[in-house]
Amino acid sequence: MKRIILILASIFLALPLFSQETDLQTDTLRKDALNVFMESSDFIRKEIQYVNYVRDIKDAGVYIISTSQNTGSGGKEYSYFIIGQGEYKGMRDTLSFVTAPDETAEGKREKEVNTLKMGLMRYVAKTPLAKYMKVSFTEPLKETVSTDKWNSWVFRSSINGFLQGEKTYKSYYLSGNINAARITEDWKINLRSVMSRNEDKFIINDTTIITGTNTSESFNALIVKSINDHWSYGGSARLGKSSYSNQKFSYSIMPGIEYDVFPYSESTRRQLRILYTAGFNYVSYMDSTIYDKIKENLWQHSLSASYEVVQKWGSIDIGVEYSNYLHDWSKNNLSIFGYLDLRIAKGLSVTLVGSAAMVHDQLNLVKEDIPVDQILLQRKELATQFEYFTSFGFTYTFGSIYNNVVNPRFGNSGSGGISISISE
Repeated sequence: MKRIILILASIFLALPLFSQETDLQTDTLRKDALNVFMESSDFIRKEIQYVNYVRDIKDAGVYIISTSQNTGSGGKEYSYFIIGQGEYKGMRDTLSFVTAPDETAEGKREKEVNTLKMGLMRYVAKTPLAKYMKVSFTEPLKETVSTDKWNSWVFRSSINGFLQGEKTYKSYYLSGNINAARITEDWKINLRSVMSRNEDKFIINDTTIITGTNTSESFNALIVKSINDHWSYGGSARLGKSSYSNQKFSYSIMPGIEYDVFPYSESTRRQLRILYTAGFNYVSYMDSTIYDKIKENLWQHSLSASYEVVQKWGSIDIGVEYSNYLHDWSKNNLSIFGYLDLRIAKGLSVTLVGSAAMVHDQLNLVKEDIPVDQILLQRKELATQFEYFTSFGFTYTFGSIYNNVVNPRFGNSGSGGISISISE
């Protein structure tokens, strides 16, 4: 009996030593793993465990910039720009994958992980962990590709709305749209029809009823032809009406030409587009305007510039647009918008969003006084000379440079994604 007790005691005493040896081996592998700087979800960290997800770019051997843009089918193309630094300096790769318009979240994240695995593999191959990697191919290649019977045309339709209320307040919103698009390397065609209705009703003292209603209908067409990797031309057309904008019926035709300083092939990383459009606009008003017009023919033009860049230090998206009516250049509009996501220092980043406009082209304003209740409900466009919007935020993170562990207990703290992000 004593012998059995001594054997069991020896085993239990040896277990911690064995565990320490195992932990030491695992920790050694972890230290030898590739350091990657990126904003990763819990799913990515769980599926790709053979790299270290460090918090600061200075600690990384590889950083990744990710971008996304809409495809002609209504889905998205996600691109990953993998850039080495330190001992991996000079190494860089670009990988992409495409999601369908009806792609599930599960399908999207599986493609994301598979793309990242392929992109990281040649960097992992230079680490001691390479001997533990295995590469496999699971799907036999087809000898032929089926012909697209739709000739790149994609059609979508949707209806959405809401209904809410209580004893003294009721509101509903209903909107529907139909979209047809054909996007290729040479052509971009987008046709869209939208209809919406919104109504709010307030009941005061069980007797007074205040109702506000907005309706709008529109058909928009955009056709663009590529000339080369920098130039394109095309135009837009619009039919519509809007109770908010005092438009009983309107249509416009605006041809234009665009130049991108950078090649369109680099559009997911950087753009500097300059667009000029000029055309005709006819408007029939619901009520007489402040200029005693019930309808009018208008010629107008606009010039806009947009700059977008995504780099390891953050991203910038700014634009400015000027437009005016040709019969009276004092009837003009100058607007600017911007988005900045900037990494200021280790662990510290700032986000700024803003827009502003100088408004001098409101030819559609209703001449008669608008009731106060309709003003408060914002059912009619009001005179103004300017408008603006701004928001900001700071984020500071500190602590361990490694964040490899995923623990979903008592809720999941996984990170979300945005249309353009830095995954470094």
